[in-house]
Amino acid sequence: MALYEEQTLKIYNSLSSQKEVFQPIHEGHVGMYVCGPTVYSKVHLGNCRTFMSFDMVYRYLLHLGYKVRFVRNITDAGHLEDDADQGEDKISKRARLEKIEPMEVVQRYTVDFHNILRKFNLLPPSIEPTATGHIVEQIEIIKIILDRGYAYEKNGSVYFDVQKFNKVYHYGKLSGRKLEDMIANTRELTAQDEKKNSQDFALWKRAEPQHIMRWPSPWGEGFPGWHLECTVMSTKYLGETFDIHGGGMDLKFPHHECEIAQSEASYDKSPVRYWMHANMLTLNGKKMAKSTGNNLLPDEIFSGENKILSKPYPPSVIRFFMMQAHYTSILDLSDEALLAAEKGYTRLMDALDLMEHLPVSSSSDLDLKGWRQRCYDAMNDDFNSPVLIAHLFEGVKWIHLIREGKQTLDAGGKTLFQDTMKGFVFDVLGMESAHAESVDTEKLDGAVQLLIKMRNKARADKDYATSDEIRDALSSLGIQLKDGKEGTTYSL
Repeated sequence: MALYEEQTLKIYNSLSSQKEVFQPIHEGHVGMYVCGPTVYSKVHLGNCRTFMSFDMVYRYLLHLGYKVRFVRNITDAGHLEDDADQGEDKISKRARLEKIEPMEVVQRYTVDFHNILRKFNLLPPSIEPTATGHIVEQIEIIKIILDRGYAYEKNGSVYFDVQKFNKVYHYGKLSGRKLEDMIANTRELTAQDEKKNSQDFALWKRAEPQHIMRWPSPWGEGFPGWHLECTVMSTKYLGETFDIHGGGMDLKFPHHECEIAQSEASYDKSPVRYWMHANMLTLNGKKMAKSTGNNLLPDEIFSGENKILSKPYPPSVIRFFMMQAHYTSILDLSDEALLAAEKGYTRLMDALDLMEHLPVSSSSDLDLKGWRQRCYDAMNDDFNSPVLIAHLFEGVKWIHLIREGKQTLDAGGKTLFQDTMKGFVFDVLGMESAHAESVDTEKLDGAVQLLIKMRNKARADKDYATSDEIRDALSSLGIQLKDGKEGTTYSL
């Protein structure tokens, strides 16, 4: 029996604004789509949090035994900077500034994106399609929307007719908006505007002479609108209706709202069963922004080359910090928060190392099955990673009590305990067991064991000054000695 048959997973659905029992369209199989990056600059930490949140979701679904097709796109066809379909193409703008080809921009920042996510230990998606690889499919779906009367062509551009669509469907149901209110709060169109209404959005834009990225179409040379690619790629690889669609909270409107409209206008059905949105990351209580300097890139945290944090932090600590908050909560990053996360991460890793050597008794006085189910209950409650972590630290407390002889554990209990701790820490939360990747642990262990032996001799000779000097010197280097019944051990 697969684990998903034993557990009842509930997901907060942004469409219904409530938690719903997760029931995939096809039993045992999950189709999940997550909006990927627009590759015109280095991936920032807020984006990383979103991708990390859905990596955790992906990992838990796999842990439960589901076969998951996870699709995350790469936006490599530059869309316009302004949601009102005005401004400059982001990728072309970067290419102009750096004096390189647009696809060089795409390649450079796609490689950066993959490198950063690899450092954070994210699993790669099942499929990672690109917008430029699906221009033909985007043109075809525009034809369908035009044929069904929900779009119109003007001077080589094609726009989605929101008001006409809203007469049959509900534009705004995901974000909780009413079209009448949106109309009342928007400016009047000028004579130069091609759109019938301000709310209409581009499915295809005519390329001006200076626009570099362009493709032939029935309406002339141009490029697709921003929202169209996700509708095309999600439905191509997951079907006209699929299980989960994820992304950042900032994409709920207009991007995801427009995705729903495009799918309903094309296929006459809602595209997604469960809409999930991850919340934003702030820095020292303020919104991250390059313009104000209140901004950090992942590599600046790993290297310590920044003016905001007191020291460098490894990717595993950043990941542990992010897992300590629910994915729907705003999370504030600060030096104090990262220092606390580092201590928690180290304590957790130390405890997992100690598990290997826990003594086994003939019986166990711990309710391990109840504790294990509480771990699952946390994740089943809309992927509540902070509550899961609290239960894992209950396990850490037990590890120390067992080691000190204050609790007992039998052989079967030890196997269940280890499997559960490691399964949630490594498989679900995606943590990596690495106290310090650059340290030769075998040589370090040999040196510390030699000092422990020297300290033990000093203690036996009642030379407490030397004994204390060794302990304090190791402590100053971040190596803490622990004296117990089984002898002296150490932790980093």
